[in-house]
Amino acid sequence: MDFSEWTPFIQNTWYRKHYMKFVYLLQIIILSIPYFFGAGFTRINLFYLIIIGMIVFAIHECLHVLVVYKKGDVSLTFSGIFFWLNTNATLSKTRYWLFMNLPFLVLSIVPAITSFYVSGNIRSILLFVCWINTFISGSDIYNSFLIAIKPKNSFFCRGYYQVKQ
Repeated sequence: MDFSEWTPFIQNTWYRKHYMKFVYLLQIIILSIPYFFGAGFTRINLFYLIIIGMIVFAIHECLHVLVVYKKGDVSLTFSGIFFWLNTNATLSKTRYWLFMNLPFLVLSIVPAITSFYVSGNIRSILLFVCWINTFISGSDIYNSFLIAIKPKNSFFCRGYYQVKQ
């Protein structure tokens, strides 16, 4: 693919270099939410919370893959404790937004709404799933706002976008 006709997703060099610092700040805010509300997950065994967190991460990544399945190759990359998916698929603005937000919608919004209708440990588990997935989705949430401000006919591929008429 010839990327000379494509524009970097984040055009400002300084912002591109410091992008993850904004994501880290968002993740710190997300991590501190239970403490602001005086909530905790201490009624549930720590081992179970770790297992639930790993399952949430696996489902989160599977939901990303589901959106680009049969559209292109997908690879899982990591640096330190952070993982992300790379794909060579060219995605429309809507599909790219869905790629970024489907795990957040399914694993954070749906459990948060469901938690209003249950109680006890089930409610605590749903809120934990919501909270841990929101933390995992920090970069996805941030990217969704950047995707939203791109032009309507944008297509995205490997960190670049192009507006097609």
